[in-house]
Amino acid sequence: MSIYNFSFPKLTGSGSLSLADYHNQVLLIVNTASKCGFTPQYEGLEKLYESYRDRGFSVLGFPSDSFLNQEFADAEKTAEFCKLNYGVTFPLFRKSKMKGNDINPLFRYLLNETGAKKITWNFNKFLINRDGKAIRYYGSRTKPEEIESDIQTLLKDETNA
Repeated sequence: MSIYNFSFPKLTGSGSLSLADYHNQVLLIVNTASKCGFTPQYEGLEKLYESYRDRGFSVLGFPSDSFLNQEFADAEKTAEFCKLNYGVTFPLFRKSKMKGNDINPLFRYLLNETGAKKITWNFNKFLINRDGKAIRYYGSRTKPEEIESDIQTLLKDETNA
């Protein structure tokens, strides 16, 4: 089992994206919400994506309303909000649960891989290396810019390997 076994519906439109499409990339996988105190982190996530996508990096966003229903019910509204307010261009997936029996199976897998106990709130982040291994878990209070050096290290180390 690896992250590359997972596939999820895109936030808008039809079809799904397979995480296998991101093989050999460094990933930052994040549970997001549009109406949360941490929502401004979208700006930092987009900046990381723009800065490093040409070097094999991507941010994958998974909207959720598991914490105080802080996500829009309508996927189109979520997409519009993210684009208009934060310029989000990185991939976003359909809304999913982040706790309980219905937790998104990818996040259950990432919790197990990193030894993290649970998704504590919106904007929990998981850093994945080019081999699909979850390297590190970051809580909601960790700002995207605080992760940048870890991303740079993975991009540098793995291009020289």
